[in-house]
Amino acid sequence: MDEGKRIISLLEEEYPGVRGTSLNYRSPLEILVATILSAQSTDEQINKITAELFKKYRTAADYAYAPREELEEDIRSSGFFRRKAAFIQEVTRVIAEEHGGEVPASMEELTALKGVARKTANIVLGNAFGIVEGIAVDTHVWRLAHRLGLSDKKNRDKIEADLMEVFPREKWLAVNYLLIEHGRRVCDAKKPDCGSCVLNEFCPSAFTFPHNER
Repeated sequence: MDEGKRIISLLEEEYPGVRGTSLNYRSPLEILVATILSAQSTDEQINKITAELFKKYRTAADYAYAPREELEEDIRSSGFFRRKAAFIQEVTRVIAEEHGGEVPASMEELTALKGVARKTANIVLGNAFGIVEGIAVDTHVWRLAHRLGLSDKKNRDKIEADLMEVFPREKWLAVNYLLIEHGRRVCDAKKPDCGSCVLNEFCPSAFTFPHNER
């Protein structure tokens, strides 16, 4: 836990403005849709899409019963738009028909929605409802957890469990976004800049990459 506190402290000093998602949203439904769209895309690109999308689709039913081809066209630039459109419509149909049009506010109910894993549920719960039950493990968090030696698991849920042991609960929501920011700016997947990394004293992977020098 002491190591986790130190890591978070250093990252908070390095990225003082990072505390939550950079996705734009005004409701639980909007953050759910935006999170689904953000897979394999950038938050900046998704914010461009949702600026118009959220004006057109205001309820779960709007998404669920829209012509599939029309929704696909509206989200085309997000990438993998056909799969995402199908996923959005399946999830919003259940929300419309079984939850009165309201996004569920519990981990159990959210993860019961087909295709909604803990990562997405954690993001929705933490940002929309202020409920923190875990740590969202996306690609950046997965990579940094392994490089920092915080987990050796491959399964995201098991990695999450390891991280929850390392970091204090009051920092769980921030962990995801701070690690994402660090992954984007410094700990790149292919060319990590270990020399300028504030975490290199904790990192067993520091300076092990061919292009890094002490």
